[in-house]
Amino acid sequence: MFRLAHISDVHLGPLPPVTYRQLASKRITGYINWQRTRSKSFHDGALGAIVADMKEAAPDHIAVTGDLMNLALAEEIAVSRKWLEMLGQPEDVSVVPGNHDAYVPGALRKACEAWRPWTEGEHGWAKANVNGFPYVRVRGRVAIIGVSSARATAPFLATGSFTDEQGRRLGRILRRAGEEGLCRVVLIHHPPVRGADPAHKRLYGIGTFQKVVRRHGAEIVLHGHTHLPTVNWIPGKGKSQVPVVGVAAAGESLGHEKPLAQHNLIEMEADEGAEWHIRLTRRGLVAPTGHIEQLSQEELIEPAKRAEAKA
Repeated sequence: MFRLAHISDVHLGPLPPVTYRQLASKRITGYINWQRTRSKSFHDGALGAIVADMKEAAPDHIAVTGDLMNLALAEEIAVSRKWLEMLGQPEDVSVVPGNHDAYVPGALRKACEAWRPWTEGEHGWAKANVNGFPYVRVRGRVAIIGVSSARATAPFLATGSFTDEQGRRLGRILRRAGEEGLCRVVLIHHPPVRGADPAHKRLYGIGTFQKVVRRHGAEIVLHGHTHLPTVNWIPGKGKSQVPVVGVAAAGESLGHEKPLAQHNLIEMEADEGAEWHIRLTRRGLVAPTGHIEQLSQEELIEPAKRAEAKA
């Protein structure tokens, strides 16, 4: 059995000092948003408790699906790297960027340079783009595949992008990993599911992403962005369906309308017929005590197969 821990939307705080020059951009809207909302509900106590509980479960690997930062300031990039160093060795932690990590033009490249040890993929799988995506990290019989949906956008937008070019590269990876019998785990920040987000936060290229997965297959997709613990399903290869799993923000504390901080534990095991079985456990803060408890546990069984079993 392979156990993968999944967290997202860390939004490390507090914000460092911000100059007027830095605010003369989209950052002004993010700065106001932080002061009005996130500064009250995101803090290190919640995140520290989540990370401690996650590490106590002794996962084989940790996946972080973006939004480590808030405004993608140079100081935030440095802090995010130090946080990744604390989280685990580069070979044990994989990260993909979110929209806040690409808040303004040029920020994504700088963040990816700082995070390179945690996104370094296996050589010879597929040629990555300039920022290193998509990448593949094979751990045991599991292929962890990092995809980037992050891009700089105009004020009041938090959209993502999945391009045809990245889709072609992802397709080659999924095909090879499937031929080798690996459990294919795709990491992306924005949910590749229609209707999962309002228009100003959606992923452009959902159809492209789903077409690649439908053609080549995958075992599970993990994402963040919505700050919600969700499970959706998209078509896979043949008649199969692929679970798309979201998670509540890892730094969310009391005082906000979204669920409190959580992390996912995903256990993957192949049976004698080489079919992968996946169990999802959610753990998180519980109000009003602030203690961390198991919130739910379920076998990720395709809806059609679940209906057949009930019949």
